[in-house]
Amino acid sequence: MATRLAEEARHNGGGEAGAALADRLGAVPGGDTLGGLIGDAVDAVVGRIGKRLSADLHDRDPDYLRETLPLLWLISTFYFRAEVRNLGNVPEDRPALLVGNHSGGNVIIDTFVFSLAFYTHFGVERRFHQLAHNLAIAWPVIGNVLRKSGTISASHENAEKALESGAPVLVYPGGDWETHRPSWEGNKVDFAGRKGFIRLAREAGVPIVPVVSIGGQETALFLSRGAGLAKALRLDKLFRLKVLPISIAPPWGLNIGDFAGHLPLPAKITVEVLPPIDLEREFGPDPDPDEVYEHVTGQMQDALDALAAERRFPVIG
Repeated sequence: MATRLAEEARHNGGGEAGAALADRLGAVPGGDTLGGLIGDAVDAVVGRIGKRLSADLHDRDPDYLRETLPLLWLISTFYFRAEVRNLGNVPEDRPALLVGNHSGGNVIIDTFVFSLAFYTHFGVERRFHQLAHNLAIAWPVIGNVLRKSGTISASHENAEKALESGAPVLVYPGGDWETHRPSWEGNKVDFAGRKGFIRLAREAGVPIVPVVSIGGQETALFLSRGAGLAKALRLDKLFRLKVLPISIAPPWGLNIGDFAGHLPLPAKITVEVLPPIDLEREFGPDPDPDEVYEHVTGQMQDALDALAAERRFPVIG
């Protein structure tokens, strides 16, 4: 019966998410009907998300950026006292893979700050793309803003296309694992051993430019990633989510999942761009991914430690 429910969910909704959920509930006595109904509901939601994931490189809107940039940068400067250093380390005449540490839960202020600084420095006509989780792209309002700003769904294929277009591309290897780390690990680079960005840079023949930020993990009190809870609920299988984070943040108080985002505290955000790393020049024609990983994350951790040493108080900076 469980198998039949799963097949029906795949047939009716075309979604593996609903099928998986129907499969589990179908194994519960009396859960056949419930499994089918919930499976169909999940498939409907996932189907809508899938349609919104069709954002491509052409959704980036320079006119929108030109109109909104002054106000957004003003807000960023006063509310977050934003500071972005050494943007000149981003190559001006070629694509590059910008690799950042991820902070702030689902409200990624350091990405917001860096993108504004990038367009202020290089101009809105220069192509620049950021990779984001599917659920961020799918948000009805925020997703539209992200797409106009150049954000595309995080995948190896999308990143390759963006680099082939000549654009610098910002990636966060740590993903949801890093951005939801506890606040007391806020000054730690944690890519969870993910090395896909190294293969991407090698295949595209572009340098890696580390982008190090601090302050994002002070925009709320992050208590736990909730990795065990996410695994128990099979969120990884359903929505590619390895965490179900728990935090304390306005306006919700106790915030589980951070699905609706939160109002970030006015923490000072500082971002520093490190010099480009040419993989072939520094590691030879066939670089060892482990060696490159240790080198990149080591440089980023050293820079993050230096930024942390400058701060005297949480949030205030």
